[in-house]
Amino acid sequence: MKQLALLLAGVMAAFPAAPHDWPYSQRPSAAVPLTDTPGTLEAETLRRPGKRFVPPELDELPANAWGDLVREGRAIFVDTGARAPRYAGNGLSCVSCHLGEGRKPDAAPLWGAWPMYPTYRGKNDDVNTFQMRVQDCFRFSMDGLMPPLQSREILAITAYAQWLARGIPSGTPVPGRGFVQIKRDIEPSDDRGRVVYGMKCAVCHGDNGQGVKAADQVRYQFPPLWGSDSFNRGAGMYTVRTAAAYIKGNMPLGRGMSLADQEAYDVALYIRLKNRPTDPRKSWLSDFSRGFSGL
Repeated sequence: MKQLALLLAGVMAAFPAAPHDWPYSQRPSAAVPLTDTPGTLEAETLRRPGKRFVPPELDELPANAWGDLVREGRAIFVDTGARAPRYAGNGLSCVSCHLGEGRKPDAAPLWGAWPMYPTYRGKNDDVNTFQMRVQDCFRFSMDGLMPPLQSREILAITAYAQWLARGIPSGTPVPGRGFVQIKRDIEPSDDRGRVVYGMKCAVCHGDNGQGVKAADQVRYQFPPLWGSDSFNRGAGMYTVRTAAAYIKGNMPLGRGMSLADQEAYDVALYIRLKNRPTDPRKSWLSDFSRGFSGL
């Protein structure tokens, strides 16, 4: 046995192993994200490590009218098409983008947005309230109609956001709000994006971006990324940099921060170039309905 071991050692010394040319890196620590797409690997430090705000739980709500309104807001938020059918125009719900019922850091959590309003928005060149921002979500992300400011839907979603942000002082930017920071000086490629999409996204969102329906064949288990049931061209996700930041921090689902910035930009451009509903600001119907929105 000893002679066999010496023989094997001699063979290994004579024929040293070639470098392991494997495109999938191992994550050395929690400080460095896993990048497992073939190509040149670039280690990137995780954004904003440290303490995070923890929103309250549902069972902390009081059993009164206020608690009922907050619960209703959550119900609308997680199942928008069924709970707000008058205004939702596609197959998406609020949670399609605001993950974890609007709780997840770096996925535009409601608790991060609420304290920052009113605020100026370049999109409409005006100071917006939180309620006006929710109206825009219905109009662009859900390709629907803007609920009136005093509608039950707006009141309920606003109550839900206010409750989630309980304890955050007004005007305080907290870690985890919005999306992760991402490089600006990157030129995306839709050809590379097609490869990233096929490797990382298609398993949930479908080869043709059509999403995956839930068991009831009405709701979506995984939302469509383009087509008639997805967001329109006026939505924030239609902007490549915005979509790239969201993808970087949250996708693939459960493996946020696993894509390089370049990969996030590439797949964001690939998704942008697909067919989807037009920007309603270019539609006469939207201009007509705006007069009934409460603005």
